[in-house]
Amino acid sequence: MAAKQKIKNIFSVLGILAFSFCNTTAQTYTNPILHEDYSDPDAIRVGNEFYMVASSFNHTPGLPILKSSDLVHWQLIGHALKNNDPMDYYKKVQHGAGVWAPSIRFHQGKYYIYYPDPDFGIYQISAKQILGEWSKPVLVIPGKGLIDPCPLWDKNGKVYLVHAFAGSRAGIKSVLAIKELNQDGTKVIDEGKLIYDGHTIDPTIEGPKIYQRNGWYYIFAPAGGVSTGWQTVLRSKQIYGPYERKKVMDQGNTNINGPHQGAWVQTNTGEDWFLHFQDKGAYGRIVHLQPMQWKNDWPVIGEDKDGDGVGEPVATYHMPTMLKQRSQNFSKTNLKEVHSGKDLNYQWNANENVNWRFPLLDQFRFYAIPLLDSSKNLWNFPALYLRKLPAESFTVITQLKMNSLQVGERAGFILFGKSYASIELMHETNEMVLNYVECLNADKNNPEKKEIVLKNAPTLIYLKMQMSQGAMAQFSYSLNGLNYINLPHVFKAVPGVWVGAKMGFYCNSNKSTNDAGFMEINSVTIQK
Repeated sequence: MAAKQKIKNIFSVLGILAFSFCNTTAQTYTNPILHEDYSDPDAIRVGNEFYMVASSFNHTPGLPILKSSDLVHWQLIGHALKNNDPMDYYKKVQHGAGVWAPSIRFHQGKYYIYYPDPDFGIYQISAKQILGEWSKPVLVIPGKGLIDPCPLWDKNGKVYLVHAFAGSRAGIKSVLAIKELNQDGTKVIDEGKLIYDGHTIDPTIEGPKIYQRNGWYYIFAPAGGVSTGWQTVLRSKQIYGPYERKKVMDQGNTNINGPHQGAWVQTNTGEDWFLHFQDKGAYGRIVHLQPMQWKNDWPVIGEDKDGDGVGEPVATYHMPTMLKQRSQNFSKTNLKEVHSGKDLNYQWNANENVNWRFPLLDQFRFYAIPLLDSSKNLWNFPALYLRKLPAESFTVITQLKMNSLQVGERAGFILFGKSYASIELMHETNEMVLNYVECLNADKNNPEKKEIVLKNAPTLIYLKMQMSQGAMAQFSYSLNGLNYINLPHVFKAVPGVWVGAKMGFYCNSNKSTNDAGFMEINSVTIQK
């Protein structure tokens, strides 16, 4: 018992919040299982492994792929989409556009991902291996406002696709449609039918996932809004309906708002589970795991404490059971994450230009990219190199070196959202300075406010950000990596468009040149 308490104390000191600690004696887990912004998760099991995909919006590479052996511990293993299509359109920052809620399926030895772009239509990509090479996107259904697709390879040999509508683009919403596809799943072959209208009882119904079980077609779909809604399930004996409707999970007496869309998965022992997200403001849409049971051919998700067939989210629960279950092998990188420009967690704010960064022997170099003349801030700067916030509380330390060739070039570490803050090195007329930068309502093109915190700054400096509960960030700097000086500001992070706040790097200039300076990231350490 003393040894067990010692282990518990060690984890408490390290403050690991992004990963649920599984007590190997009690075999329990704690929600959220992923305190990171993986919006609109969908998941499948192939053999003994689970794979998850999520929305990536305008950020590239897109369509993150995560892997798990137990449904609780997840690891980002790659991305299925290098850039957003059309290429030219996404060279510019398109906040809130790009890849919305995807679905992933495995059929006859092949992986398929269907994803919507609300401005262009529904795409399909496929691969024989989970890490690809993934095919080029095929536009299955062109059109504005077609969102949240999910395919079904029916037992009758036909292929169907269910999807929802985004009112902001389509002009209609709160309805679901099903269309038949060709055998490759790459083209619509009929007009389809609206199979459910949720205006009366399920407003803003979206995110449908379609399954077959015991002779029934099931459509799992959240309704009522991202932070205020519930989980609805529809069922029918016929693909086009009519569909019966039942609410199967809501917030209940918990503090888990939404709870919003996700995926039904089954272990190889026959247990049923449901992954979904919770909107947590600046932290983004974090992932929860709920137990699921069937009663009278209806699913009940979470705990049904009053027996009415409507569950509510659990805070802790016993671990899923798996045949040949293996514990996930998490290395020390989950306690101390070291970055040299190769970290899968980082994404660009738009499609990447090949001249933005180059690998060196043990670090990456980022060149100073000119800002648009009309930009007063970094909101629409495409070369932001950002990652999700990895926990509720954490510390990030980076060693940054700047080799500036032109006055006006700057390089820094940023906490980015509709409002943002950063700490940067900037090349002024006669010297290098260290600035604290803050921009409120950057999405409204408001100007930055800068405060010089160190004149005659060195070109190599250590920067630190400490994030505490409530998404409160304290920036500091050091000249030797040992003694840090706190800036006299605490910044409250805010989300972006459909995403949580992100953190990372930028290097830019106020004019075009034929010989740009650059920033080198020597290291990044994240302690949770």
